[in-house]
Amino acid sequence: MSNIKKINLKGHLLTAISYLIPIVCGAGFLIAIGMAFGGTSQGTLVQGEFSIWDALATMGGAGLGLLPVVIATGISYSIAGKPGIAPGFIIGLTANAIGAGFIGGILGGYLSGYLAVAVLKYFKVPKWAKGLMPTLIIPFFTSIIGGLIMVYIIGIPIAALTALLTNALNGLGSSSLLVFGGIIGLLSGIDFGGPINKTVFAFVLTIQAEGINGPITALQLVNTATPIGFGLAYFIAKLFGKNIYTPVETEALKSAVPMGVVNIVEGVIPIVMNDIVRCVTAVAIGGAVGGAITMVLGADATVPFGGVFMLPTMSQPWTGAVAILVNALVTGLALAVLKKNVSKEEERAEVEEEDIDLDDIQIL
Repeated sequence: MSNIKKINLKGHLLTAISYLIPIVCGAGFLIAIGMAFGGTSQGTLVQGEFSIWDALATMGGAGLGLLPVVIATGISYSIAGKPGIAPGFIIGLTANAIGAGFIGGILGGYLSGYLAVAVLKYFKVPKWAKGLMPTLIIPFFTSIIGGLIMVYIIGIPIAALTALLTNALNGLGSSSLLVFGGIIGLLSGIDFGGPINKTVFAFVLTIQAEGINGPITALQLVNTATPIGFGLAYFIAKLFGKNIYTPVETEALKSAVPMGVVNIVEGVIPIVMNDIVRCVTAVAIGGAVGGAITMVLGADATVPFGGVFMLPTMSQPWTGAVAILVNALVTGLALAVLKKNVSKEEERAEVEEEDIDLDDIQIL
């Protein structure tokens, strides 16, 4: 077990996902906006035969199509540093080419990273050739060995595993969808974009690569609804005669809720840190309900990010809207019930900014 911890497989994966998320966000918004205005993702943009919305959707689609390459490159870089970038990229492209998908990209990243480390450590070259190690020797030997392993060894079992997983998910009944969606929603919400959320994200993104959009839609809609739920809790608590937020937290809500609308959940973290147990409990309840509703209604966004911009990409946008609304209401109600009234001293607290004394500024 200690040897496995030293290898740090999870750490390398989470590092790669942190590199992946900005690409998912950028590409997701492009394709969501393009499709919202009637654009379609096309394989090739022929001059004079496409609109700006087709261009945006195609750009986003191209970015999302390379996610296995990005995850492979990120993992390989996390393991081997700069020498891992080229082999990770090439083996990631190989995984994409043979249809190994996101799982292939993940395995290819580990393969290329550790192969690069092995070549760097054990492949002895003359002094005059050491400068060629990172630019020629490591990329060549790692790419050819790792690529052939990917094509002839890893690809077959990955295809079988992917088919098994896809068939199993397609065969889920309503009750199973309810439970599965609830678990995804709960795990997605409880750490507010942290490592648990990222781990679930990697799993559901793998599933989406096989054409099943429900799980990743559940995750993203929970992320969208959570900050909105924090905002609704303010008004619901007022109906109960409670004041659950300090002035500082109320100010934080003014930015956290709009951030949530576009699927950025981290804006509520300052509020959560002041009352972790109650906030996490409320979000877990709301996330479980929201995830279950998403899966049962069949919300199926084709992009893995975007908040409310995901809705136009669904076959039935109302399903996503209902899921967000129910999730936010349940989260808000749970927060309003669970959180305590703030004290009078906290109510009178004001946000004060420290005055800057220009005389204290020194130019060195």
